[in-house]
Amino acid sequence: MLNRIVLMGRLTKDPDLRRTQNGVAVVSFTLAVDRDFSSGSEKETDFVDIVAWRNTAEFVSKYFIKGRMAVVSGRLQFREWIDKEGSKHRNAEIVADSVYFGDAKRDRNEDDYAAAEKAGKREHYTVVAPVSVEADEDGELPF
Repeated sequence: MLNRIVLMGRLTKDPDLRRTQNGVAVVSFTLAVDRDFSSGSEKETDFVDIVAWRNTAEFVSKYFIKGRMAVVSGRLQFREWIDKEGSKHRNAEIVADSVYFGDAKRDRNEDDYAAAEKAGKREHYTVVAPVSVEADEDGELPF
């Protein structure tokens, strides 16, 4: 059986880092993920709850802020609970195995940098997408 999900979207607010009683880092955040199709002239967006643990949680907390594009790879998990009134609830969330930058640092506007600086979150990485270039029949590269 397979339970694997990959999502790309923007954080709707800054990640919320907490620690368990044993000191294990856990972060939760929500991604706004646009659907591939739209009804009429408006885009449809899903808001997906994400949770990450340990090193991934620390990484997300340190480098991601509201509005930042993220690529999340993980698994779908359902949680059930009963509230104080005795009502049963169920929600779905993604347990992230890995979280990557979905945009390059240079693609963000100055307001994002100011917010990151104010929050004490500095970025040290720029994402570079791998490029595949094939040589022609003489073995020459096209540039």
